[in-house]
Amino acid sequence: MKFGLRLRGGLLATLIMFGAPVVAPVGAVFVPSSALAQTVQSISVEGNRRVEVETIRSYFKPGPGGRLDQGAIDDGLKALIETGLFQDVRINRGAGGQIVVSVVENPVIGRIAFEGNKKIKDEQLTTEVQSKARGTFSRAMVQSDTLRIAEIYRRSGRYDVRVTPEVIEQPNNRVDLIFTVEEGAKTGVKSIEFVGNNAFSSYRLRDVIKTRESNLLSFLASGDIYDPDRVEADRDLIRRFYLKNGYADVQVVAALTEYDPEKKGFNVTFKIEEGSQYRVGALDFRSSIPNFDPTTLRAYSRVNVGSLYNVESVEKSVEEMQIEASRRGYAFAVVRPGGDRNFEAHTVSVVFNIDEGPRTYIERINLRGNTRTRDYVIRREFDISEGDAYNRALVDRAERRLKNLDYFKSVKITTEPGSSSDRVVLIVDMEEKSTGDFSISGGYSTTDGALAEVSVSERNLLGRGLFAKASVTYGQYARGYSLSFVEPYLLDYRVALGLDLYQRQQLSNSYISYGTKTLGFSPRLGFSLREDLSLQLRYSVYQQEITLPSYLANCNNDPLSAAFNPSPAFSAATGIPLAGSTNGLGCYSDGEASLPVRKELANGKTLTSALGYTLTYNTLDNNKNPSDGLLVDFRQDFAGVGGDVSYLKSVIDAKYYTPLVSDIVGLVRLQSGMLNKIGSDLRMLDHFQMGSNLVRGFAPNGIGPRDLNPFGTQDALGGTKYWGASLELQMPFWFLPKEVGLKGAVYADAGGLYDYKGPTSWTATNEVNVPGCIPSTINPSSTGTCTGLVYDDSKVIRSSVGVGLIWQSPFGPLRFDYAVPLSKGKYDRTQEFRFGGGTSF
Repeated sequence: MKFGLRLRGGLLATLIMFGAPVVAPVGAVFVPSSALAQTVQSISVEGNRRVEVETIRSYFKPGPGGRLDQGAIDDGLKALIETGLFQDVRINRGAGGQIVVSVVENPVIGRIAFEGNKKIKDEQLTTEVQSKARGTFSRAMVQSDTLRIAEIYRRSGRYDVRVTPEVIEQPNNRVDLIFTVEEGAKTGVKSIEFVGNNAFSSYRLRDVIKTRESNLLSFLASGDIYDPDRVEADRDLIRRFYLKNGYADVQVVAALTEYDPEKKGFNVTFKIEEGSQYRVGALDFRSSIPNFDPTTLRAYSRVNVGSLYNVESVEKSVEEMQIEASRRGYAFAVVRPGGDRNFEAHTVSVVFNIDEGPRTYIERINLRGNTRTRDYVIRREFDISEGDAYNRALVDRAERRLKNLDYFKSVKITTEPGSSSDRVVLIVDMEEKSTGDFSISGGYSTTDGALAEVSVSERNLLGRGLFAKASVTYGQYARGYSLSFVEPYLLDYRVALGLDLYQRQQLSNSYISYGTKTLGFSPRLGFSLREDLSLQLRYSVYQQEITLPSYLANCNNDPLSAAFNPSPAFSAATGIPLAGSTNGLGCYSDGEASLPVRKELANGKTLTSALGYTLTYNTLDNNKNPSDGLLVDFRQDFAGVGGDVSYLKSVIDAKYYTPLVSDIVGLVRLQSGMLNKIGSDLRMLDHFQMGSNLVRGFAPNGIGPRDLNPFGTQDALGGTKYWGASLELQMPFWFLPKEVGLKGAVYADAGGLYDYKGPTSWTATNEVNVPGCIPSTINPSSTGTCTGLVYDDSKVIRSSVGVGLIWQSPFGPLRFDYAVPLSKGKYDRTQEFRFGGGTSF
């Protein structure tokens, strides 16, 4: 490091500033013994401009009798130097042996500036350096600030940074301090290697760690930037991953990093000693607490005999059992797990020991670092309070909850001794982070076409832990807006209240002839029953209407109407077709929407009022990119709490992921739904509409009952029952870097949609009293034309096989599918290629 000088003013002053050592100078004149009888008030001070004489004298502490001895003078000299206020301090003897303290004050910093910094703003650097404008200039502090700025740049991946401090002398003993920064190029991680891994491939382990290799798209993320703290944290992630999969003896011996000057980046190598894989051989519960039956805690254990040894399951079991013991009145009970390895059988005998812990109470809970978040938002995550028995399991749970809030960069709870031996103080250290988001998103799918969305959200509104979001969507076939608000602690209970207001507009496209407009409001309550089980209760009220171009609804099919105008032409008087007549054919020449669609249009706006709930069971290892676990959603909605329609709709969707071999993940998906009529007739819009969302290879709304009117739009009518089953294998492309995020998939789908129960005619009369009219017909041998609905509702199993490309891109998740139907209904519509995805920018 070097100092550069721009001399403006006296050269001698500058030389003194940087030439004088910041220690007691060699050759300083110290007070002889004959002058030691002086008092503090007799000290003479020279050279001071800003620092008061009395302030300088105060650093000299007299001995007994108020007299200064040699030790007091030496201590005063050292204390003055250590203040950092002076460039030089000397003690001399004046006339008559008087003590004279001569000082040269450090200059005052007029301003601090940064030059050359583009990647890090001035505001951030200003908060990081210790030197401040209008503060005292200190050479040692400037050196420290220079190192600090360089360290900030290294943390952002720029290891070639050069920082040079420059001092510009100004009048009146003032200086300007300028830090010139040469940022250099970003230093990334060029390769990540693993040594000693036999059970898991390097490809799989790269998915466990946070550090990423540099690639063409690295500029969109920061995971490839070399960060020694992140590499060290990756060691623990690898270790935890092995411990979760039965490797109780695993050790991540080292994380070696080496800078490669040719690649201008770091090579990172993790050395692993796996050991053997263990299973749980036996499970036992023991207690040293009188009258406490340890076997009653067996129901709270997540460890099972015969299963792989999983340290996370052990830790969760300890937490659940210790909390349950506390609920039963054993506030100081401590659950300690133990394990005996059988090296020959590769098993671990797990023992949970329940003992009486020390009787310690929580004296205080001190919060530090929450500059924005209110105290009560943090304290409500604790199941314990001041004065309660200290319970480490509850403290760990509180720390995990605070981290899951995603309000803070870091959360750490530590303990300090209290006012007595049986008291502890909990210290909660936090660092706030930005919780607001503004995003502009874009996407495209074969169903909705091009789509754009602008949204603003805040996860910690006003520091009160509230969530709010507003979004506007505009696309080719889908438009609308939504407003959402969530209070996670309703009336201070662990119950989330959500409010949603939305408006959606679906335009007609190549898959449906009609458009819909929906305006709705939905309050909801969310409960966490267990860590893997949640319940949501909701009420939904929405108004819906259909829109149609006029030329698709200009035929009158009501025989009782004077404007009766079907095709082919009928005599309104006799109901007999008129031979050779072309009356009525004109209204069908440009197409006509299906009867249920036009009936929805005639009914106008319809109000739906429904109560519902969703029960979710989730054991996925990763919600965004799962490889193991089960996700089950069961939903029911009852419409008829007021409004114009009534029904009971039930849906279940289950996904099971399991790792197979060589990083291949298997996915089994089962889904089913049923719509039951209650009271009034069902609308077509209330039916299930299925296509590629059930069996890939089919068009949207391409499966199930369909209108067969050859002169009409032959709209999909939907069904009241459906089922689906899928088997999928997802595999990485081993020849591509993990960081690219590409995976392949092969799959087979099967399913069916059937049992249409919507409107089939305008009135009962036109099916009974009109001679020559074919009534409403299901699965006809040949299509016909009638005032009633002629439609197909065959219970055919649809099936397909296909391949897919899944890309977890920096632009957002993208998926491409190509599927070929193996079996289909006579009137189904197919779509072999499908694409969907979106991005935020």
